[in-house]
Amino acid sequence: MDSTASAPGASVVAEGFGLKGPRGWAFRGVDVTAGPGALVAVEGPSGTGRTCLLLALTGRMKPTEGRAEVGHLALPRKMAAVRRISALGHVAGVSELEPALTVAEHLRERVLLQRRFGGSLRALLRPRAERRAAARERIDTALAAAGLDLDSLPKGERTAVRDLERLEALRLSLALALIGRPRLLGVDDADLKLSDADRATAWAQLRAIAEGGTTVLAVCSEAPADAVVVRTGAPSGTAEPAKTAGTTENAKTAEPAENTKTAKTAKTEEGAADALAETGRA
Repeated sequence: MDSTASAPGASVVAEGFGLKGPRGWAFRGVDVTAGPGALVAVEGPSGTGRTCLLLALTGRMKPTEGRAEVGHLALPRKMAAVRRISALGHVAGVSELEPALTVAEHLRERVLLQRRFGGSLRALLRPRAERRAAARERIDTALAAAGLDLDSLPKGERTAVRDLERLEALRLSLALALIGRPRLLGVDDADLKLSDADRATAWAQLRAIAEGGTTVLAVCSEAPADAVVVRTGAPSGTAEPAKTAGTTENAKTAEPAENTKTAKTAKTEEGAADALAETGRA
């Protein structure tokens, strides 16, 4: 069904969640409870399995141990269903923007893909003028939710991605993901290479998306105080409660219980890359 309204956000629950590659654990022992419309921050240094956790919780990587449910869909058994209700903003090597394309070209391409793979047969049979109007409305809604004003760009919608500032590129990646009206939105490196002011603006935008009903799962180096926090790469045995956003459920963070053989490999980019190569992505 091609709904004109956004579906409610997806709850995210994980217990003892872990993913192992040939060289060790990308992440392990992750616990999180977040209700629909929560802002969930995956916090930790680069190379501690943050991106792998993001991809696993959005149905793009197959976990090795533990259990998780996204929108009451069990992982890994319902990975395909989780992919259908989730979308990715920027994730390096998975959903990157094409520098040579313009903003308008990215938006048109995403709408065409959404119509082809995410729309209903009835929507495809609508008159051309009606389809164009629906596409324009979908784009405008996504741009507003992402906070991207095309008129503020150097060449408007004809601005190439290579000419966008980092915050503008982040907003574009969010808008492209939101065109599909997902219940769960994942974004990697949400605060990478941002000034303090831009970082605050980015988190405000992600918070607004969550308050609009879409659950947001964002990888970062430093989480905001009001997010559901999941930390990676800290010493074994540490866990602490975190505040929730848009939900009354409590959240907790749990760090990997690594043994001496896997402690080093779990904290390297190699471990994360190997896990991605081994499990694949869809």
